Amino acid sequence: MASSKDYLDYVLELLREVKNVTYKRMMGEYILYKDEIIFGGVYDNRFLVKKTKSLIEYELKDAIPFPGAHPMLLIDSENSDEIRDIVNLVIKDIKEG
Repeated sequence: MASSKDYLDYVLELLREVKNVTYKRMMGEYILYKDEIIFGGVYDNRFLVKKTKSLIEYELKDAIPFPGAHPMLLIDSENSDEIRDIVNLVIKDIKEG
């Protein structure tokens, strides 16, 4: 099932506290970037972020974006400050390798 533009707009509103977020549509879904680094996406109208070591404390649920993909983490919060912190941790972990 492809994600709707309305749901993407909802996620982008949740990401309002995160600077430099962009997206690209790909095969009916949306890949999310911060400063040109992929940190997550919108898959089947679910907001998912990459699974990184710093997110353990958040106790987020695993979710598979599409068959055969690595698990990601489901964001079900509507707290834009918490979401900002989560995205910044993902970006930090990716940069640190």
